[in-house]
Amino acid sequence: MMLLSLISGVAAVASGAIVQTDAYVWHGDTISQGAFFATAPSDSSIISNYSAQPGYYMGIDKEWHKKNDISKYPQLSTPNRLHRAIYNMGLDEMVNAVEPDTTLRTGKEWAGVWTRDVSYSILLSMAYMQPEASRISLMKKVDPMGRIIQDTGSGGAWPVSTDREIWAVAAYEVYKVTGDKDWLKYIYPIIKRSLETDAASVYNPESGLVKGETSFIDWREQSHPKWMQCADIYNTETLSTSVVHAQAWQVLGEIAEILGHKEEAKKAFAQAESIRKGINDSLWLDNQGFYAMYLYGRDNLITNPRVDTLGESLAMLWGVASPEQAKKISASNPTTPYGVGTFFPQIPDMPAYHNNSLWPWVGAWWGLANAKAGNEQGVMEAIGSVFRPAALFATNKENFNLDNGDIATELNSSNMLWCLSGNIALTHKILFGIDFQKDGLAFHPFVPKAMAATRSLDNFKYRDAILNITVSGYGDRIREFKVNGKAQAPFIDAKKAKGVMNIEIVMADNEIEPVGMKHSPNVKTPITPITWLEGTTLVWNPIEYINHYIVVRDGKRIANVKTTTFDASKPGEYMVIGVSDNGVESFASEPRSTRPAQLIEMPGETLSIVSAEVAYKPEEAIAGFSGAGFVETDKTTPAISIPVSVDKAGNYAFKLRYANGNGPVNTENRCGIRTIKVDGRELGTVVLPQRGRANWSDWGWTNSVIGELAPGEHLVTIEFLPDNENMNITTNHALIDLLSVTPLK
Repeated sequence: MMLLSLISGVAAVASGAIVQTDAYVWHGDTISQGAFFATAPSDSSIISNYSAQPGYYMGIDKEWHKKNDISKYPQLSTPNRLHRAIYNMGLDEMVNAVEPDTTLRTGKEWAGVWTRDVSYSILLSMAYMQPEASRISLMKKVDPMGRIIQDTGSGGAWPVSTDREIWAVAAYEVYKVTGDKDWLKYIYPIIKRSLETDAASVYNPESGLVKGETSFIDWREQSHPKWMQCADIYNTETLSTSVVHAQAWQVLGEIAEILGHKEEAKKAFAQAESIRKGINDSLWLDNQGFYAMYLYGRDNLITNPRVDTLGESLAMLWGVASPEQAKKISASNPTTPYGVGTFFPQIPDMPAYHNNSLWPWVGAWWGLANAKAGNEQGVMEAIGSVFRPAALFATNKENFNLDNGDIATELNSSNMLWCLSGNIALTHKILFGIDFQKDGLAFHPFVPKAMAATRSLDNFKYRDAILNITVSGYGDRIREFKVNGKAQAPFIDAKKAKGVMNIEIVMADNEIEPVGMKHSPNVKTPITPITWLEGTTLVWNPIEYINHYIVVRDGKRIANVKTTTFDASKPGEYMVIGVSDNGVESFASEPRSTRPAQLIEMPGETLSIVSAEVAYKPEEAIAGFSGAGFVETDKTTPAISIPVSVDKAGNYAFKLRYANGNGPVNTENRCGIRTIKVDGRELGTVVLPQRGRANWSDWGWTNSVIGELAPGEHLVTIEFLPDNENMNITTNHALIDLLSVTPLK
């Protein structure tokens, strides 16, 4: 009865909408989506009548009532009661997330500390809301070798997944909040060691980009074509992960400066700039107005022209994108009625999780980036995309189906750390404009006209001060900034932050110049073509609703065809892309090479596993290898030497056929890693990811490394070097069957 009485007046107030899309409307103290409503009867409760998709395994909360004492945290006063309640729910769930050991729990369903989850949460708001829990949580993610831990993931974690460097950015944020020099001295060698290891194993010096999975999207098929194996994912060069690495090097440089390591600072800044340049040279799509999600393929990488919201947001916020580029991205990222997708467009034959989804914490980063780009409408819809599900589901859920805004995805959880952190950040960092810097606290509020009001944030702790902050008006410019009644620049020097500081900010009530938005339904691409070779003819399956196909050779688009065959007699690596009537492209098909490869069997006739490093022993006789046997390699075995002869000078691709049954495809941390040398010269790193627990008869190919050879005899060696140490440390083991040597263009 209470709910019915509270929502009975919705129609009457809908005309005063704060945010309205084709899917939902936020009007007054209520958010409505079709027949569903959520409202705040008080600052400490939210009630909803939402009903989840029938048959979905996970129930929903229809009410939130504050259960924790949140009085010691910053208290929000604003005329909108729903805003106050959503903010207070973030604080309440934050208290739930602090474990007895003072670490930050990932979510109601997910115990423990995960590197990327806690790091992004710290950057959004936990660094200043929970500085001690943030510090302790980060310390939990350092291995015995003093390196940042890459959590378990595709193929055995690092270096298939390589976004662990977000730890560095989060750790520096804790310093900016606390000013603790001892903390800087602790994190500096960890960051330096981790970055230097990554530079040796996952950087492409030619493109300037970083290899590995897209940051946080760590379910292999959720963001890649199905043909891509874990070695192929390692070989991708990714926007979001590259942006993270660029910022980590920037952080290392700033820490080095503070600690007096001037030469190290110069090197770090140069590396950061090199990656930023690589991102702009290799991934910027000027005709689209955003960065490509990643480069992918095998010996010849091509562009995946999807937009990756987290990567775009971080590029906008961390200086990879110029101000002009940032405005383009803000206006060009397709926004659905529920908000921006994790990426766009969606993969059609894949369920919702990372694919076809909105994650509120990513929406929060998008809101912060739109504020920096000056996009008022973008900020409003980003806030709405976070507040809508928080209200309707009465908790900070993990992710939502982009088709209908529901929680019916592959996995979900309430009380999600990074989502509640994003909820809090929207208020603190946009509407109050709070910006932690290494030497103080800056303010640059961005208040859309639809949210014009007088708001206060009391009991905000910074260093040795307690700040009571009031912001009145709207706009993106400050007319007046006062501290304890005295006008000054909108900046609090860290050394002068002491006692009670009453901060008054009066906005200029200026009209913010429109940037524009690209509103779009939730688009799905055509399915990925499947190709094969019949002699020198490339053949693929016909796909329904395709306008034409693009044929790619050696990474270049060479033909548009309506048929499902193509003459591939010219040697090369071929791929096919399907294009729909409205111009949306599928993933490219698995590469098919018509170049002749030398396949060289390994020396020796090993037929069984004897290494002490093996994690899961074979359950039956090993099968599927070529020739008389295979070679077993672990951290203690000597380098494998293989003579190779070539007739012509040129570039050659080297890869290994291998088996790794030391873990499943999607988790654990025993990825095999080796360095390939030719005549003593390092060519690069090959990864031998896990292919299934105890599955030693499943053989696949590593990534290729490319080197230039003169005609004649050469010696290829496969070695374990210190930089090849994986996350497991104990097991770095695989079987090797063949060496493939392929001439390139």
